[in-house]
Amino acid sequence: MTGVASTQFPPVVLEGVTKRFGAVTALKDVTFSVAAGETFGLIGPNGSGKTTLIRLLLGLGQPTSGTVRVLGHAMPNREAARQIGYMTQSSALYNELSARENIRFFAALYGLHGHDLQARIDEVLALVELTDRAKSPVQTLSGGMRQRVSLACGLVHRPRLLFLDEPTVGIDPELRHAFWDYFARLNAQGVTIIVSTHHLDEAARCHRLGLLRFGQLLAVDTPNELRRQSGQDDFEQAFLYFAQRPHPPTPSPSFG
Repeated sequence: MTGVASTQFPPVVLEGVTKRFGAVTALKDVTFSVAAGETFGLIGPNGSGKTTLIRLLLGLGQPTSGTVRVLGHAMPNREAARQIGYMTQSSALYNELSARENIRFFAALYGLHGHDLQARIDEVLALVELTDRAKSPVQTLSGGMRQRVSLACGLVHRPRLLFLDEPTVGIDPELRHAFWDYFARLNAQGVTIIVSTHHLDEAARCHRLGLLRFGQLLAVDTPNELRRQSGQDDFEQAFLYFAQRPHPPTPSPSFG
């Protein structure tokens, strides 16, 4: 399928996705889609299936059953991969390289070069507030600073689809807000973001949320609608309402 044709589809579509590892079912009959320019949050405790779901969307695994399409393609697909940014929960940086060298390395993987590359590296370093530490080896940076370098690496090639796995762990509250303001600007440019987070204030800034527990999708909707359905004003209590229902229904497809 051509890149032009792929724009006719939502950037992310999952239909009846189940993933098993031997006797363990990590995901069970998961169905939802994500619209262009939307920030979609994945919320759930450790072991709920968030990371497995992201890996399937990145083409790093295949579902046991069901279908996964990303940017109009079945994954893995090289054309789609070039348009994806990914910030992992665990650092994928080279500790002996500087912050700038790490960003340049990841940019080169996506084919960036020349004057535009240098300007873009400066831009993302400024975004994550590391211009003054650009030449510092990553091994000399704090954990929060390394998170910021990882985000810069995921953004340097201007992806159409961005995956963020706990992007603000170890980052101070002021910079967290700055990141989320930037994510909103990316949405306005048509960039689609899928983010997993444990911060419920961040979850409330997503356009829609998918609530996961034991590999099942409990609910998919806007934060306000999830509050309304649960009868809870506090978002944490709203999540607990869905998480503690003894027999959650299988959600209907949501192609928004």
